[in-house]
This record gives sequence, C-alpha cells and structure tokens, in this order.
Amino acid sequence: MKFRRNRQRENVDINLASLIDVVFVLLLFFVVTTTFTRETQLRVELPEASSAAPAQPDDGKLIEVTISADGVYSVNNHLLPKSDLATLTEAIEKESGGDITLPLAISADGKTPHQAVITAMDAAGKLGFSKLRMTTVEAAQGNP
Repeated sequence: MKFRRNRQRENVDINLASLIDVVFVLLLFFVVTTTFTRETQLRVELPEASSAAPAQPDDGKLIEVTISADGVYSVNNHLLPKSDLATLTEAIEKESGGDITLPLAISADGKTPHQAVITAMDAAGKLGFSKLRMTTVEAAQGNP
C-alpha cells in the first residue's frame, strides 16, 4: 500500500511566552521564600603580649566571652542583644549550666574599652568562676 505525500507539512510553533511567565513566577517564589543564614560572629583583633604562658589544653568545655571594639559581647559565638552586666551574667550562666569549674576565656579586641573587659570579669566573678583566661596574640619579635 502506497500513501500519497501531496500534503505539505505544517510548521508547528510553540508559544513560549506563557512558559517564560511561569518560570519567572517560580523564580520570584524561590527568591521570596529563601532564608539566608547570617553569621553572628564578632571580628576581634587581639592585643599583643610579649610574656605569656600558653593555655593548658582542655579536655572539657570552654566558655569564651568575646568583646568587640565597640563593646558588644558574644558568649560561645552567640551574640548578646544587650551589652550590660545582667545580660552577660545570664548568658554565661546558661552556657555553663551552673558548672563554675569550667575555664572562662575573655577575648577582647585591642581597642575595646576597659569598662567592657571589667564588666566581663565582674560577671565571671559574680558567678564564682575561678579559672579565668585573657586571650592575646604573641608579639612579633621586633616589638619590645
């Protein structure tokens, strides 16, 4: 059986305008519903010390209080909403779980006001911490 091929082929065009609209709506949906994580770490430039003893290695937990140059506190990389003694004391107590035998390290920026460091030391003292460390970086050989 032989079929005739008289008919010309019809060109079928697909309208892409509606497909592009759907893609843009999906793109807008994903942009609006995406959540971004914001890192809440403080950048701290530690002061230098020429005579210091290295810290003994810990096998347990360490509580680290970080203070930025502006006096903003962070306890174990959790930024505190307020920079006052009560908030800092509460955050240290929460992180320690009431265990005052844990070592507490204070890392303050070189340009941090002295009052912010004293407030951190006061909070540790009020809670009864006895193992207190001040974090510094080793001075370069050329500096006295």
